[in-house]
Amino acid sequence: MRKIDEHKWLTSFYTGRKCIFCGHRHLIRTRRGYLKCVFCNRQKSFKRLKRELIVLSAFRRQQTARLTALDLNLDYKAVKRIYNRLRLAIVRSCEAEGRKLLSGQIELDEAYFGGRRKGKRGRGAAGKSIVFGLLERNGRIYTKVVDGISAPVLLDIIKQRTRKGSVYFSDQFRGYNSLKRYGKHLTIKHTKQFARRSRKYHSHINGIEGFWSFAKHGLYNYRGVSKSNFPLYLKEMEWRYNHRGEPVLPLLVKVYYSGYEVT
Repeated sequence: MRKIDEHKWLTSFYTGRKCIFCGHRHLIRTRRGYLKCVFCNRQKSFKRLKRELIVLSAFRRQQTARLTALDLNLDYKAVKRIYNRLRLAIVRSCEAEGRKLLSGQIELDEAYFGGRRKGKRGRGAAGKSIVFGLLERNGRIYTKVVDGISAPVLLDIIKQRTRKGSVYFSDQFRGYNSLKRYGKHLTIKHTKQFARRSRKYHSHINGIEGFWSFAKHGLYNYRGVSKSNFPLYLKEMEWRYNHRGEPVLPLLVKVYYSGYEVT
């Protein structure tokens, strides 16, 4: 998407000059205060539309629902509903984008999130959510919360989400030992080095470790996420990472109102 002035772009919808669903300017105002598009024939409460758009702007800044409600003098439950609906829409968007298999050079790694106490770090840490990730270099990230890191679990995800014949980079965890059946597998021993360069490949998993840092920093803004809601927040971080460098607000609006139940 080309670079745009997000504030100016949002104003056209906020003032009721453009249809939030299709982008056309042929709108009429109904007696009950709804905006109806002549082109797509969909309609939306103008009052609710303005509230949703300003809440989406706060979500773009990664502001918590409670703080947004306080800042905008809105009901917390109403803001929370919009945030939850948006996160569910983001999950659907991530799954749709994930139908295209990752290929080329792919980095693999697991990470551990949450837990009331820091305790043991890395593999074997108690009370934490385990996330498996695949990063296509110069491409997308795909993440999934898993119950364990056994070889069958990890290899099944790799098989479903990557194209056979790709080049895989990982650490020396034994769960990846059978990866050679899907493509070339190169490992790095982190106790001795962080990267190893050969004539053809640069062996490292620095890219996906950069995503873990990005995700943990982003989640810190929410000051604690429940384990039940963690998968939704994780997909939010995945979506934000995959669309970094793009104007986020127009994408959020598109995701939110795509398949939106008209009210």
